[in-house]
Amino acid sequence: MKETYPPRPPAGLPHRRLCLAADVEQYSRLDTRTQSAVQSELVRMLDEAAALTGLDRTAWTRQPQGDMEFAVLPEATPEDLVLGPFVHHLAVRLADRNARPDAQRVRLRMAVDTGVVADAALGHAGPAPVAVARYVNAPQLRAVLATIAAADLAVIVSDRLYQDVVRSGRRDLDPAQYVRAHVRVKEFGGYGWIRVPGHAPDDLRSAVAETPEPKPAADAGAPGRTALSQHVHQGAAVGRDVTGGLTVGLPVIPPSAGSGPAR
Repeated sequence: MKETYPPRPPAGLPHRRLCLAADVEQYSRLDTRTQSAVQSELVRMLDEAAALTGLDRTAWTRQPQGDMEFAVLPEATPEDLVLGPFVHHLAVRLADRNARPDAQRVRLRMAVDTGVVADAALGHAGPAPVAVARYVNAPQLRAVLATIAAADLAVIVSDRLYQDVVRSGRRDLDPAQYVRAHVRVKEFGGYGWIRVPGHAPDDLRSAVAETPEPKPAADAGAPGRTALSQHVHQGAAVGRDVTGGLTVGLPVIPPSAGSGPAR
């Protein structure tokens, strides 16, 4: 009997994909010539780390942005390979590059998340690309690099990836090496987990703990609103308010909310 398969979804429909952003720290302080060299070296190091991990970079949908590369990885990319061996090889390539006597030091922030992604006119749309852009600019991630002067790479993964992949006991992943951070950038709020390859989690905790908590967006702090830490699950917005309640879709305003903003 001839096997039949379900029809493939039309092109352009959202798919669940792994998203990654690598951003050069303090890039704007470099002169034009050095910026150009650093961009080339960042691409080279990402290429080499992927090749050593067995990942095909030619299949990545890449969106260069000067000091940062945002990439959407192919469906079925092993997430543990990205969070484990790929991060390791990138850290090694970066350390080797920075050890050169004549090299202008390069330090990277990297963010990884998985979720719904759709092709769009200017690149990509969906919760995962937005989340990665916010995570890579997390104040806690910047604070970790500022505090640990010897660190060349700081990585943050979404709470979703930490719970589903890091804590699952997969190879090369140790949950104890990650430190949780409550990230709030612009309208985005959520938990992420930070790791600095080659450095113990105790080195990170003080930097994460001492990072000032950003004020919520004006509409989130208005009377009658409940502050949310959101992600997307099966197409619906899912979040936990600051009191621990679970919200699916639009938040339900509790009767007592009129007395003032949740804290």
